[in-house]
Amino acid sequence: RNSRDMGRRPARCYRYCRNKPYPKSRFCRGVPDSKIRIYDLGTKKAGVEEFPACIHLISKEKEQISSEALEAARISCNKYIVKSCGKEAFHLRIRAHPFHVLRINKMLSCAGADRLQTGMRGAWGKPQGLAARVNIDQPLLSVRCTDSAIPYVKEALRRAKYKFPGRQQIVHSNKWGFTTFTREEFESLRADGQSCKLYVTVFLTSPLLPSNLC
Repeated sequence: RNSRDMGRRPARCYRYCRNKPYPKSRFCRGVPDSKIRIYDLGTKKAGVEEFPACIHLISKEKEQISSEALEAARISCNKYIVKSCGKEAFHLRIRAHPFHVLRINKMLSCAGADRLQTGMRGAWGKPQGLAARVNIDQPLLSVRCTDSAIPYVKEALRRAKYKFPGRQQIVHSNKWGFTTFTREEFESLRADGQSCKLYVTVFLTSPLLPSNLC
């Protein structure tokens, strides 16, 4: 039986960052595709002024998170916000990307095997899936939204926490959306006419910037 017929090994087997990162490369071939393929949801092309609030889900442990867990959290979070306040009121971004290849040394344990195989411990295996390696205080999910949608976004991120191992924390940022400016800085820049808008980021106007960006 090949690995597609067998069940997936529990994620607790791959929770800790024990060795070096093992990305897909010309030496590591035959890696299955990541379960998560969409990283931006909601009104992702909304202008920077439309969504002033920003809320993050932050990891409080150094660990590995499987692509299946990221996809489950994405679906859960998106479904609750869309149901509560519509898809026009937010922009959700998945911040962790699964590049680390998980391996499994599979052995014969089906009906034909009269006794269980016990191979060498710590044996090198074949690629089984992908995981993201996250650090303490690294954002996993970020949502920019309208002020009226803040309680719904916090509840959606609380539900998404149950899809991940370890501890996470919901943090309400003091920045304006996904920009690097605080609310006070952004509003003063906007009042002075110094900000230059392009989707979710903000640039300060400068003679060096091309006019089509301003």
